[in-house]
Amino acid sequence: MSEYRVETTLNQDGSLTLTDLPFHAGDAVEVIILHHVQKPFGRERYPLHGTPVEFVGPTDPVAEEDWNTLR
Repeated sequence: MSEYRVETTLNQDGSLTLTDLPFHAGDAVEVIILHHVQKPFGRERYPLHGTPVEFVGPTDPVAEEDWNTLR
């Protein structure tokens, strides 16, 4: 089974028209319709925006024990 995906917007309540599909007359197809919900932009987009940041030891080596050359 192959998949062909198309996104469109309804122009009229309860009516959907698809054109230029890559199928031929007599082909059996399955139609699944998913509702695409768009989340509104707002404060939730950047939940950590404006929170203070504290750097503890910003110049300390990280994962020093993982380096074989230092052993």
